[in-house]
Amino acid sequence: MKASLPYKYITSVKNGKHYVVFDYKDHSGKRKRKWVNTELPEKCSKKALKEAVEAIVAEFDKSISEGEIAVKSANAVPYAVMSDETASTMLLDDFFTEWLTYIKPNVARTTHLCYRKVSKRYMEYINENYPNLTLGQVNHNHIQNYLNYKLDSGCKGSTAKQYYLALHSAFAYAVKMELIPKHPMDKLVVPRAERHEATFYNADELNELFEVFKGDKLELVVNIAAYYGLRRCEILGLRWDAIDFKNKTITIQRKIVSDYDDNGEMKIFVETRLKTNSTRRTLPLIPHIEEMLLEKKKMEVKFKKACGKSYNKEFDGFICRDNYGNMLSPGYVTQHFHYVITRNGLKQLRFHDLRHSCASLLLAHDVPMKAIQEWLGHSNFTITANLYSHLEYNAKVNSAETIARVLGGKSEDKSEAEKPAEKKKTTRRKSTSKAASKTPPKKTGGRKKKSDSPEGTGESQMSTL
Repeated sequence: MKASLPYKYITSVKNGKHYVVFDYKDHSGKRKRKWVNTELPEKCSKKALKEAVEAIVAEFDKSISEGEIAVKSANAVPYAVMSDETASTMLLDDFFTEWLTYIKPNVARTTHLCYRKVSKRYMEYINENYPNLTLGQVNHNHIQNYLNYKLDSGCKGSTAKQYYLALHSAFAYAVKMELIPKHPMDKLVVPRAERHEATFYNADELNELFEVFKGDKLELVVNIAAYYGLRRCEILGLRWDAIDFKNKTITIQRKIVSDYDDNGEMKIFVETRLKTNSTRRTLPLIPHIEEMLLEKKKMEVKFKKACGKSYNKEFDGFICRDNYGNMLSPGYVTQHFHYVITRNGLKQLRFHDLRHSCASLLLAHDVPMKAIQEWLGHSNFTITANLYSHLEYNAKVNSAETIARVLGGKSEDKSEAEKPAEKKKTTRRKSTSKAASKTPPKKTGGRKKKSDSPEGTGESQMSTL
């Protein structure tokens, strides 16, 4: 954008071609928009596009100076503001293209990717059922019918709600920019997301998981996911500068995402814009993970020296790379994790469910829900409570015992011989609570680990959760 000019412009893609879009006001103050085709395809070099844009802007300036285009010299109007007449005739497909272009610098890459998918699938439905629908013609029936169609096709309520929120954001932008007089989704029934009950591994299952991933590319990734409950993108985003070996801390401050670049190729991108402010957090460095990181660092130096110039240095400084310096992609983590657990006959769950497994173990050892919220990086307590309240059984047992004792009942009729044992049991529970992140349930099954290391047994492997 050129803020100093009496107009603003941006590049946009329409029908597979790059356009330069000018926004301005004429001498009477009426809003105008002018689309100029660069004649360049969507997949073109940045250099060619830059040269074409500069030439078109220069020609637009010339037209203004020669009086062919009358532009009011007052403040330029915001991008994407057009006359009511233009809005009423603008195809809905073109609107989504412009909206996605406009919001791209202001949202996370993952959010923008989600919005692109939603708008693409929505337009496939619109083009089939309401061809040539314009922005000015859209009403709540078009959108409600689409959401009903998705639900009838087997779409989960949570997924339908994501579609609803993305479309709501798009049309809210249209209202804000005065492209349409009112929001077409005001009368819509918001899809109800079903309550999600997380799937998880218990301590024994996690220890078996650690065993089958020994020596695998994902060994460190899987351990970090289980011990810290980090999201996949957060683990891959860890750099060595996020690990403070002196003060024993680990800081989550970046993420790795996959997306298509300007040439339509899938690439790995580093993002410092995290999901929420709570996502950026510093946690204690767990001894077991510290040992794994130190070993990883030592092996990295060894392989970098052995590979020489063939070592990939594009992502130097990032931890989760293979022995040749290649970055582990989010897609690879998901696919390879599924492959390994299937090959070894382990219980089927998603990689993200290791995050739920971490939370369930903390809850099982009486770690307060508020502390778990901070550990996982949830933006508010409600998110944590909704996900894991059904697992907080110890608290329910304690509540039952308390109400029975207060109101009277069989819990008061214990023999004298039973009372000391019960007291001792309670003492142990409190002790566990203080070290919830250090002492999991004792392993009784699963594969045993070698005893020649500090983490030689399965139960000690999870000792710092």
